Amino acid sequence: MTTIKDSVHDHIAVEGVAEALLETPPVQRLRHVKQLGTVTMVYPSANHTRFEHSLGVYHLANRALSHLGIEGQQAERVRAAALLHDVGHSPYSHNVEEVVYRETGKYHDDVHELLDTGEVARVLTDHGLNTDRVADMVAGDGELGQLVSGELDVDRMDYLVRDAHHTGVPYGTIDTERLVRELRFVDGELVLDEGNVQTAESLLLARALMNPTVYQHHVARIAKSMLRRGTERLLAATNFTASDLRRWDDSDLLVRLRQCDETDQFARRLTRRDLFKRAVWAEWTAVPDELLEADHRDVRAMEYSIADAAGVDADAIILDIPSEPSMTESSSRVLVNGEVRRLGEQSTLVNAIRAAQRDQWRLGVYAPESKREQVGDAAIRELGLDLDGARVREVRPGVHATLDEFN
Repeated sequence: MTTIKDSVHDHIAVEGVAEALLETPPVQRLRHVKQLGTVTMVYPSANHTRFEHSLGVYHLANRALSHLGIEGQQAERVRAAALLHDVGHSPYSHNVEEVVYRETGKYHDDVHELLDTGEVARVLTDHGLNTDRVADMVAGDGELGQLVSGELDVDRMDYLVRDAHHTGVPYGTIDTERLVRELRFVDGELVLDEGNVQTAESLLLARALMNPTVYQHHVARIAKSMLRRGTERLLAATNFTASDLRRWDDSDLLVRLRQCDETDQFARRLTRRDLFKRAVWAEWTAVPDELLEADHRDVRAMEYSIADAAGVDADAIILDIPSEPSMTESSSRVLVNGEVRRLGEQSTLVNAIRAAQRDQWRLGVYAPESKREQVGDAAIRELGLDLDGARVREVRPGVHATLDEFN
C-alpha cells in the first residue's frame, strides 16, 4: 500500500490495482497536464494537475464503495476506472478537446484504445480486469459506471472542491463525505438517500457559482480560444495528427507551437500573457438564433467576413460562441418519501440557476488591443447583434459590452 499526502483529502491510501497503475506512463503523464488549463492566467495558484485530481477521484470512489458495501473484482474495476478516468485528456485539459474531437471523433472519456495496449493493459490483465469493461466504466456505462461518470459522480465532487481550493475562491465548497455516505442504488440508479435534497442542491449550486467565476472567466476563455486556434494551425501546418496531440502534455504542445512558424505568435502571446482583448461581449438575447447553432466551419466563415469588413487580417479575430448553458446536476436523483425523483422536479433552486446561467452566457469576439475598436464595429454589423435590445453601454466607439461585465 502507498500513502500519498493530498492538499484536499489529506492522506490517500492507494493499494491493489490502483497502486500498480500509478507508475504507468499514461497516469504519470497527467502530472504534466494542468487541471484547469488556461485558468492559471487568471488564478496563478491554480497549477494543480490531472494527476492529483485522479487520486482524489480514486479516494472518493473508494469511500463510496465502502459505504455501499461493494467489494471484490467489482470494486477493483471501479477503483481502476476512477484512477484512469482522465488518461484520455489532451494537453491543457478541455481547452483543445474540441479540436481532437473534430479530427478523431473521440472525447476524453473514450479511452478504449488507450487501455487495451501497453503497461496499463498489462496491469489490468494481471489483476484479472477486462480492459474494455474498465474503459466502459470510464465512459459511465453500467450501474457502477455512474459512480465514475454520471450526475452524482465522484469526479465532479473532487474537481469542485479541488478547483476552489487551488483558485482560492469560496464557491466550490461541498460536503464530499456526506455526499458519498448518502449514495444508494435503487433499481440500478445511483441516488441520494432520504433527506438529501439540500445535499444535492449544494453540488448544483457550487457548480453554478464556479462557472462564471472560474471556468468561464473571460480571460481564461480568451486564452483558451487562442490556444485552440494555434493548435488547429499546428495540425494543419505539420504532419502531427490529433491522435499524436492526444498523447502530449502541456509542455509538448507549447514547445511545438513555438517551433512552428505558423503558430509561434500564439505561443509567444500565451507565454507572455499578451492576450487578445474583448471586442464584443454580447448577451444571449442579443445573438441571432442562427449564430447559436453555428458549427466550426460557419464560425470560421464569419471570422473572415468580420476581417474583411474591419480591414484586418483574419488572424486578428477569434469568434467564440459557447454552447447553450446546461445543468447536468439537475438530473441528479434523490429519494423523497421513498420515491426516486429528479432534483429538477423537486428543487425550486433549479429554475433560478437555469435563468442565472442564461444571464451569464456571453458571445465573445476577440482581437489584439490595437484592432479592438474596428473589429468590434464590424462584428456587430456582420453578426447582426441586437445590442440595443440588450442591457448594454458603449465603452468606446464600436466596442460594446453588458453593464455587469466591467470591474
